[in-house]
Amino acid sequence: MRNKSAAAGRQGRKKKRWTRDDSELTFLALPTMVWYLLFSFLPMFGVIIAFKDFRIHGNFVQSVITSRWAGLKNFKYLFASKDTVTMLRNTLGYNIVFIVLGIVVPVILAVMINQLHSRRLGKVYQTAMFMPYFLSWVVVAVFVWAFLSYDKGVANQLLAASGHAPVNWYMEKKYWPGLLIFLQLWKSIGYGMVIYLASITNIDPTYYEAAVMDGATKWQQTKYITLPMMKTVIVIMFILNMGGIFRSDFGLFYQVPHDSNALFDVTYTIDVMVYKSLKSSTVGMASASALFQSVMGCAMVLATNAIVKRIDPDNAMI
Repeated sequence: MRNKSAAAGRQGRKKKRWTRDDSELTFLALPTMVWYLLFSFLPMFGVIIAFKDFRIHGNFVQSVITSRWAGLKNFKYLFASKDTVTMLRNTLGYNIVFIVLGIVVPVILAVMINQLHSRRLGKVYQTAMFMPYFLSWVVVAVFVWAFLSYDKGVANQLLAASGHAPVNWYMEKKYWPGLLIFLQLWKSIGYGMVIYLASITNIDPTYYEAAVMDGATKWQQTKYITLPMMKTVIVIMFILNMGGIFRSDFGLFYQVPHDSNALFDVTYTIDVMVYKSLKSSTVGMASASALFQSVMGCAMVLATNAIVKRIDPDNAMI
């Protein structure tokens, strides 16, 4: 027994020794560590601006230190405005729709493309759907203006050719919720589809071979093999997307509608409010808004993960 204990102790001491593999893995992870230190942890010092009446006095560090404390004053303007309800309604409402459609539609398309017999045709479809993801919202706004312009827009020209009166699209807010949802889905659908398609390709093909031998149809293979195997990825993407539920894409809600005052009720979100407030407010207020969004996003991720863990512990992130 003593010999066994001594041997176990020597093995334990050997495992604790720093090896060449440890050094290689450390150097491999070093660039990522430096990136996170510089761009994720070091900027957290700036969070203090949300609690100060920030004024420039010399360099940035001196300005932060010498600016007087404001407490929670910078957070009050988020909820003191008469448009707070509209802002929160639009931000949360659009994001809920984006999250749901951003999961359902890419999953359906990924399954459909995976069922294609021609892999070359599947690559063509995949590339075509992924291309809009690389477009800037500024570019998208130009294309939308080319279609919806009152004088020379393609949409009004088609309406005129069919005998209908032209529509001033940038003054009619009833059309924009559906249009904004469509544009967001069109631009982001390719990215999500690639993720889900990658998870499908990792499924062991022997499952499908066994299902075919048992006489399973394509729908049955999708229902009982593909979707259950994708469940973990779908849940993880849902949890991560919940972290951005209090954020909105500034380009989508400000640049695409051209900041039309007539569309205020359907385009006014937290990010748009922060940008407009900077014209008459302080940097501390903008910092307070960003901190509020980050804290609420973190809380939503933890809360969603806790719910998933209670329902299905195997698919929770932590």
